Amino acid sequence: MPIKNQPTPPRFRLFNNIFLILGALFLVANFILPSILGPQIPGVPYSLFIHQVQEGEVARVQVGQNQIRFQLKTGDDQVGQVFSTTPIFDLSLPNLLEEKGVEFAAAPPPQNGWLTSLLGWVIPPLIFVGIWQFFVRRGGGGPQGMLSIGKSKAKVYVEGEAAKTTFADVAGVEEAKAELVEIVDFLKTPGRYTQIGARIPKGVLLVGPPGTGKTLLAKAVAGEAGVPFFSISGSEFVEMFVGVGSSRVRDLFEQAQKQAPCIVFIDELDAIGKSRSSSGFYGGNDEREQTLNQLLSEMDGFAVEDATVIVLAATNRPEILDPALLRPGRFDRQVLVDRPALSGREAILNIHAQKVKLGEDVDLRAIATRTPGFAGADLANLVNEAALLAARNGRQAVAQADFAEAIERVVAGLEKKSRVLNEKEKKIVAYHEVGHALVGSLMPGSGRIEKISIVSRGMAALGYTLQLPTEDRFLMDEAELRGQIATLLGGRSAEEIVFNSITTGASNDLQRATDLAEQMVTTFGMSKILGPLAYQQGARPMFLNDGMPNARRSMSEETAQAIDREVKDIVETAHQHALDTLNHNRDLLETITMQLLETEAIEGDKLHHLLSQVQAAPAL
Repeated sequence: MPIKNQPTPPRFRLFNNIFLILGALFLVANFILPSILGPQIPGVPYSLFIHQVQEGEVARVQVGQNQIRFQLKTGDDQVGQVFSTTPIFDLSLPNLLEEKGVEFAAAPPPQNGWLTSLLGWVIPPLIFVGIWQFFVRRGGGGPQGMLSIGKSKAKVYVEGEAAKTTFADVAGVEEAKAELVEIVDFLKTPGRYTQIGARIPKGVLLVGPPGTGKTLLAKAVAGEAGVPFFSISGSEFVEMFVGVGSSRVRDLFEQAQKQAPCIVFIDELDAIGKSRSSSGFYGGNDEREQTLNQLLSEMDGFAVEDATVIVLAATNRPEILDPALLRPGRFDRQVLVDRPALSGREAILNIHAQKVKLGEDVDLRAIATRTPGFAGADLANLVNEAALLAARNGRQAVAQADFAEAIERVVAGLEKKSRVLNEKEKKIVAYHEVGHALVGSLMPGSGRIEKISIVSRGMAALGYTLQLPTEDRFLMDEAELRGQIATLLGGRSAEEIVFNSITTGASNDLQRATDLAEQMVTTFGMSKILGPLAYQQGARPMFLNDGMPNARRSMSEETAQAIDREVKDIVETAHQHALDTLNHNRDLLETITMQLLETEAIEGDKLHHLLSQVQAAPAL
């Protein structure tokens, strides 16, 4: 639950009371008292006033800017009752009054009392201060005005006040859970460690790709230990006001010490922990840098004998964090929360599948096999997509077909049935996709061809060949990489053989094939001419792929030309391999294509039977 705001300090209550009293006096002195104590003068129309002047009934007149007051004569030429009227622009009025012998003068200025004058000077500044205080309270998050801006925005979860998360709710990261069991044990029984002089790590950094469950794992640690859990994002420390970030860091650790033993979880640590050298200068007065300095200081100083505070942090960019933040004594331990393997994916599916109704034909093991590289968040989204598809189709339970369609939606995108191709384009796409399937079915280490479709999906795909691995792979040899390039070029090769021309449909295939060949030469050292050397400069982000190729190192012109020749030779060799395979299986290419044009998609046992007839081309 969120941290509750503290009560208003006495000095603010005193200021509010004084402000209300002075405002009330100002209203009484300027509006209420004049209306009660002032004379009640009846008003008459201006025309009646002029008529009485002309008839000689007016004794004297006071002409003001907003009001004219006049007294009438009585029978014995004495002044009588006073009346008032609203003036109009009339230049002849003074001449008329002089002609009739009426005594007239300008009205005297109003006489304000000392209280009204004093309040006129005091009240406007107080009104401004009151308005400023009102907006500061709303923007600062509490009744303490500007003081609350520097307060921590962390949310704290206490056992019994929120849904408890335990290690049973987390799957697929067994190694990371085993590392954190020690943290839980220390929070429960710290004496077992301290009596022999052991020191628990002050900070544990959870690193891994997005969606792998780093935040969920941190909440599970707090749930297992049964201690308060402070949760805050790194971006919430930094504001536009200088010094606010460091103030919030201090306030966070002060609150944590009061509720020790507890866990402080900082999500997206790279928002404030970015290396100070990356800004191009040292010792700057940058707000983010000052926040980082305060965090470094607090992690050094908050560990006292009677306060057990453990800091958990999560990031998917550990390569940009400041070295001072990662040194022993601050974040002593880094725990990798990686994408789950096959058994982990099956365990995650079992957890999320408990929330939906599954049909009898659902095989979660088969689904886990078809989803390599999926993180925990991806699998949760997959189960939800399958449930939505089942409900859309009017089923009472989620079937295996719903999971198959959900996988295609996640991998290839939504179907675009409204994108209608003409007969010529449809035939080109069909031959293109069958070419991919025929070549891919023979390549070593490639996945199993599960489906061929000429129904458009996603933003640009006019058709697709769904090839899924049968097992988790972490290493690939040169032959398998060359096979992948040949598979990518199978579609273009089919177009060349059948239509004796090429189209723009293979542009993405060519880009991927060229990038893979360049990595073989410049990154993996798979070149007999250049040898085991790496020519790429710098490394991509550890867990975030920005899509930008690495720049090459400085090299001679001859070396650059040799790299280009090697890349071209790899791609052309794979291209020729694809051409030979398709020429050798030309009849099968025609057979599968004709069936694909009739049904728009081929999958399952029928596809596997057709592809089992593919024969490798004889070696030259």
